[in-house]
Amino acid sequence: MRRDEARDRYILKRLLTDVSLFSRHVVGKPLRPYQLEPARAILDSVLHRKGLTFTVMMARQAGKNELSAQLEVYLLNLFQRVGGNIVKCAPTFKPQIVNSKLRLEGALNNRWNFGRWKGGYGYMVTLGKASVLFFSADESSNVVGATAHLLLEVDEAQEVAEEKYVKEFRPMGATTNVTTVLYGTSWTSDTLLEQQKQANLAQEARDGIRRHFQYDWQRVAESNPDYGRYVEGEIARLGPDHPILRTQYCLETLAGASGFLSEQQRAQMRGDHARLHAPLAGREYVAGIDLAGEDEEAADAALRSLKPRKDSTVVTVAELDWSTISDLVMEPRLKVVDHYYWTGRKHRQQYTQLLELLRNVWGCRKVVVDATGVGAGVAGFLASALGRQIVTPFVFSSPSKSRLAYDLLGAVNAGRFKLYRDDGSPECREFWHQLEQARYAVGANQTMDFYVPPERGHDDFLISAALTVQAAAMAAVRRATGRRISPLPQGEG
Repeated sequence: MRRDEARDRYILKRLLTDVSLFSRHVVGKPLRPYQLEPARAILDSVLHRKGLTFTVMMARQAGKNELSAQLEVYLLNLFQRVGGNIVKCAPTFKPQIVNSKLRLEGALNNRWNFGRWKGGYGYMVTLGKASVLFFSADESSNVVGATAHLLLEVDEAQEVAEEKYVKEFRPMGATTNVTTVLYGTSWTSDTLLEQQKQANLAQEARDGIRRHFQYDWQRVAESNPDYGRYVEGEIARLGPDHPILRTQYCLETLAGASGFLSEQQRAQMRGDHARLHAPLAGREYVAGIDLAGEDEEAADAALRSLKPRKDSTVVTVAELDWSTISDLVMEPRLKVVDHYYWTGRKHRQQYTQLLELLRNVWGCRKVVVDATGVGAGVAGFLASALGRQIVTPFVFSSPSKSRLAYDLLGAVNAGRFKLYRDDGSPECREFWHQLEQARYAVGANQTMDFYVPPERGHDDFLISAALTVQAAAMAAVRRATGRRISPLPQGEG
């Protein structure tokens, strides 16, 4: 062995005595104090074969994926001569597992490991005799047969089905009493991550061994002030009660189902401006349209009173108010100025009236229209008549409706959505009734549904309002000449 090789091995051996030294001098990306805390506990369990199960919850972009990758690099180096597998799973292979694999490969491209590690079969990374195996935890994936000798990791565990974990991944470490880590953020009380967290806290109370590590955005900001400023901006933009902020940044657990808008949130939506029936000069307007089917039996209020569960076509028209709310909020206020609704009218008649309202009355800058099912035809005709730069068809799905819910809540919480002052009209009464009766339910992959239970009425005014928020956001993007408002981040740094 050459002298410089012997020296490098001696230095690497010394660096492997402490994960902090390894992180700084081998990987070249020093772990922060809140990352080192769980790293040391996890490695202690691995090296002393304790077989503990840990839960690690960090706010979004706080660096849990970097922590995971550095643990993997550390163990690969430590066990490269002895051998052994690390098994890591995530809810999807693309993009989550692919991103994890790329992050590990990037961490291995350091001066000590460059050119010595190799990939294999599209799901393996190997250094010497030690390997990391990456698997999808999607319920349809087939992963039986692998063995986790060193570590079993579950990324975004709040999105992994408990049955999948218990039946297919947990047994991978049975013969080795493997140490297990579940990473993620909060969602609801019935997720795998939350249930394991509660089990860990109960076990900690019995034996005093820490198994749960949790770091919200404020804890992360202590080490990274720029991160704190970013989250403060999101709080100003979306409001502190926004579900994404509560779960992914404050690490609070949501109820599985509850009222969609609180009394306080509804109070924030009450404006002091008058209802209009024609535009004011120099103002910009947008609209959201929830389309209903057609019925020949009756029309409008008559049919709605006879068939109270039948939805109407509802048009919400809002003025864009570009006055600054705060230095941290650059999006426009929405001042709802008028409502229209029709029940049971033929689509041909609806199309004619919609075209007249949107083009000739309000001159809308942006329109978002329900294009799901029977609404596709009307949406297509409107887009052809007004131009696709003005009309955007919206197709409802679980993810797209979830986005509507989040964006509507963001506008309400930030004080950017205001309804005209109460004029005693049927439209105004129906709008507030629907907001009071609206409920939400959360699902897998952090999706959210919002609705009015059928026995309590309709949700067409509510949906129309949410589509109007989408129209305002698109108008804001166009006005910014290509500068898009930064969305909430979805990956980790």
